[in-house]
Amino acid sequence: MSNKEIRPFGAWESPVTTDLIAGGTIGLGEVQVDNGSIAWIEMRPEEKGRYVVVRHDKDGKVADLVPENINARTRVHEYGGGSYLLDGNVLYTTNFSDQRLYRIDDGGRPRALTPQGEDYRFADFVLDEARARLIAVMEHHHPDFEEPKNCVAAISIDADNTAIEILVEGADFYSNPRLSPDGSQLCWLSWQHPNMSWDVTELWCADIDAGGRLQDARRVAGGAEVSVLLPRYSPSGILHFVSDRSGWWNLYRVQDDKVECLLAKEAEFGIAQWSFRESTYAFRNENEIVCTWTERGHSYLGILHADSTRLKSIKLPYTDIESVQADAEKVVFIGGAPDRFPEIVRLDLDSGSTTVLKRCSEISIEDDYISAGEFIEFPTQSNLTAYAFYYPPKNPRFKAPEGELPPLLVCSHGGPTGMAHNSLKLLFQFFTSRGIAMLDVNYGGSSGFGRAYRQRLNGNWGIVDVDDCVNAALYLADQGRVDRNRLAIRGASAGGFTTLAALTFRDVFKAGASRYGVSDLEALTRETHKFESRYLDGLIGPWPERADLYHERSPIHAVDRLSCPVIFLQGLEDRIVLPNQSEMMVEALRKKGLPVAYLAFEGEQHGFRQANNIKRALEAELYFFASVFGFEPADVIEPVTIYR
Repeated sequence: MSNKEIRPFGAWESPVTTDLIAGGTIGLGEVQVDNGSIAWIEMRPEEKGRYVVVRHDKDGKVADLVPENINARTRVHEYGGGSYLLDGNVLYTTNFSDQRLYRIDDGGRPRALTPQGEDYRFADFVLDEARARLIAVMEHHHPDFEEPKNCVAAISIDADNTAIEILVEGADFYSNPRLSPDGSQLCWLSWQHPNMSWDVTELWCADIDAGGRLQDARRVAGGAEVSVLLPRYSPSGILHFVSDRSGWWNLYRVQDDKVECLLAKEAEFGIAQWSFRESTYAFRNENEIVCTWTERGHSYLGILHADSTRLKSIKLPYTDIESVQADAEKVVFIGGAPDRFPEIVRLDLDSGSTTVLKRCSEISIEDDYISAGEFIEFPTQSNLTAYAFYYPPKNPRFKAPEGELPPLLVCSHGGPTGMAHNSLKLLFQFFTSRGIAMLDVNYGGSSGFGRAYRQRLNGNWGIVDVDDCVNAALYLADQGRVDRNRLAIRGASAGGFTTLAALTFRDVFKAGASRYGVSDLEALTRETHKFESRYLDGLIGPWPERADLYHERSPIHAVDRLSCPVIFLQGLEDRIVLPNQSEMMVEALRKKGLPVAYLAFEGEQHGFRQANNIKRALEAELYFFASVFGFEPADVIEPVTIYR
């Protein structure tokens, strides 16, 4: 369009509305392939964030596999994952409200497999068909326990027998129990406080005796300064796994009791296991492994020929690939790209043709409105380089007045061991199509760039991540691409901590938005769930020996250094970052007289899943930034109370 209307950045009209984002987008995850059928999980905001198991059968029919009273979501580690297993016409699934395991035969009535009245939680289960049982990670909560107890357990698939047998216990955490094809062996991962699964894990294997008990348990890989991920057996029973023993998450196998690397490559064939049932590789046959890997923020898919260590890339339009499953004929994965939303894709391995089975959104956005993430490298502290994706403002109908530069909204991702990808996100297009630039930072500590890059954050949370977010913003400002006087930052969870720390301990950003962010590191250590209860030992220092560092880096104790407006958004049922983390900051800023807003959402946990709340939270952010940076949004937005 040649004659664009002149309006200030931030005031542009956009077709990317909050109604579209809240009502037209679902979450996709946990792909499974089962005898010709393909299944996955859909998170549906319009059903109050319910998780639904969906099957695409061999005839192309798509159907929900759980009734409306089942929410197929587990709370193991609070982040869940691995919540269902499909075996022909039988579905095994967890239910969020009671965390019991259920069996559903051919769409019939759910029948409980685990006892009522005990706070057991289950995830990541596999079928031990020969012994008529499921093998799963179990987390047992009890008032008498100092913290929940984790183990690997066996559960009968007979609904008349709710007995549970513990197979492996003693470690603080377990994941990835996997059976060999002949059912004679079980492998699993375990790790101990204060490690996280991407720091130090151990891969174990044991024989299964005639009574179904484990014998001769032995450690196969892992240990000090090594992370092992995603073990699974090949069709002939050879154990494979991902390890970062070389500094990069590469693929390995165990041959004749010896561990061998299948391909040494400075790329990541694994991801940080925040949730169960992640999958970055699968077997087409004994010698061909379909796998995805990440280099410089870009995902690829290919076939690794194990005996020749030859990796053949498959040309695809996707830059973000996850949840890889395969059989002899096809591979199924979730793929996203700068110009397409994440979608479930079936790839025919012989012809190379692809079929989209489900998109996370059927919303159609004209290309002229889509701002594609540009991969950038920028200098940061200690003469190092860090990475980000930059999204410039884009709208075919409007341009800014001559000489005006756009405001910039920096995104600090969660984890903090998360990773920013550049697949199409309505959240980013919401802002860029209104004239606000976005910058998604893969600060030091992010996954996807090797172990050394992840370890930059060890002992330095609140320093390295903050420096990288600041330096990324200033890098763009120095290039004249954004307005140095209108830099803002937003983040959720751990990203919320980085946001608050950047606003408190640096004087670069002029406003911020914290979604269920951490403000008091000492309180987080005392109150958070087991999975992350010792996470800060590595990110900050041992607790309570270095309580001084926890106090020193907590924004709540340095409010006197904070001098700009902040909006806080919080789920009131959050058990990972409790509401008091936001509420303490709000009260402190009100006492100081700084502009502050606070929106609390009933029924939301760690992350907003309900359509109305997703809509309200995003509109509130836009309203808040508009009030700070002095532009008038084109949208009609319910006002947000800003205490001044």
